Amino acid sequence: MGPEEFRAAGHELIDWIADYRARIPELPVQAQVGPGEVAGQLPKNAPEEAEPFARLLADLDAIVVPGVTQVQHPRYFGWFPSNATLSSALGDLATAGLGALGITWQSAPALTEVEEVVVEWLRELTALPESWKGVIQDTASTACLVALLAARERATDYSEARGGLQAESTPLTVYTTEHAHSSIAKAVALAGYGRDNLRLVGVDPVTYAMRPEALAEAVEADVAAGRRPAAVVVNVGTTGTTAVDPLAQIVPLAQRYGMWVHVDAAMAGSALLLPEMRWLVEGVEGADSLCWNPHKWLGTVLDCSLLYVADPAHLIRVMSTNPSYLRSGVDGEVTQYKDWGIPLGRRFRALKLWFVLLDEGVAAIRTRVRRDLENAQWLAGEIEAAPDWQVVAPVTLQTVCIRHVPVDLVEPAISAKNLAIAHHINRMGHAYLTPSLLDGRQILRISIGAERTERVHVAALWGALRAAAATV
Repeated sequence: MGPEEFRAAGHELIDWIADYRARIPELPVQAQVGPGEVAGQLPKNAPEEAEPFARLLADLDAIVVPGVTQVQHPRYFGWFPSNATLSSALGDLATAGLGALGITWQSAPALTEVEEVVVEWLRELTALPESWKGVIQDTASTACLVALLAARERATDYSEARGGLQAESTPLTVYTTEHAHSSIAKAVALAGYGRDNLRLVGVDPVTYAMRPEALAEAVEADVAAGRRPAAVVVNVGTTGTTAVDPLAQIVPLAQRYGMWVHVDAAMAGSALLLPEMRWLVEGVEGADSLCWNPHKWLGTVLDCSLLYVADPAHLIRVMSTNPSYLRSGVDGEVTQYKDWGIPLGRRFRALKLWFVLLDEGVAAIRTRVRRDLENAQWLAGEIEAAPDWQVVAPVTLQTVCIRHVPVDLVEPAISAKNLAIAHHINRMGHAYLTPSLLDGRQILRISIGAERTERVHVAALWGALRAAAATV
């Protein structure tokens, strides 16, 4: 495909995307296919000859769209906001069009320097410490792994330069809660700590936030047993209920034992754009790292995760490689993001984030985030006032966790009823929400935050929930 053919096809594709986005509210929210159905519509072998571009677009409509859960839908309330604004889609297209090779500053100076500027903008906008520096990772899962690798090396005085963890005489321990994202346990395993050395600290039975006294007990027990506490992952907005661990109380304890403090604010980080929500990370100046994902609530298309660190020199020492073919005369004068994470090659992720900030403006983003917070509080109030319904966790952010509790039912029938309500709503396609478990009981988890979700859509979901409860 040459430039002129690309121009023509590109116009067709942009028109297709615009039409698709316009008709999303008319589509079922949940994917409408069964296992193997999409693959069964594709040829068994790759085409020997080129096919018309119009046929590809037709296949997008007929095969791909039905096989996608529409997370840009205004009645999408599942998992977490996964907004991909059209401005960020254009930024992603520009990234692909440039085809920049992001391995060193020399390979794409603009890639590095736009990232430096945009990451600093967002550090300032979220009021993180001025001395901190940031980098764009792909996801919070990777950001957490990188943070735990840095924690491991600080705890062992750079064991990677010797025999690694297998040469250490003392096991390292990591602490979080059972409500932490599953990527934390995976990062603990991949970083070599071993799952047996992950401690799930007790939480408050009402807020589901980590109890500092339980953390102290766990740390003291490990020290007494000859283990070395290395890191604590503090959750700011847990996946299940958006619980917020008390960072300001955890930091002094961690510092007493020389533990790395990593703050996982993957979804909640966007709320830090609001001055009234900065309480979420009170005490953050004593932490070592924090990550949050603009590809969730903010609106930047996947994948784009910000990792900020208090000591970038330590991170660089842990992650850097410097083969001869990557050296240049400007080393030492510029940022080399290859030394801030796992991959060598990097995409120009900052471009789509830049597009969002310039196209939408911070004021509009703040307005949208406040709208979602207000809609969550409104829904919680409606549910609390309704008979046979409960809000089962504090509504800290934009997630509302509820249960239908008919007076004539007991467990496990109540859990079965709630699961049936979720399946009914999702199967009908009018909305999508996530069934989940809390304290071993089935709940309905409603995450509000899609770009186009307004009060009318939240109210429609509440009506659908009541209708489903009367039906199933």
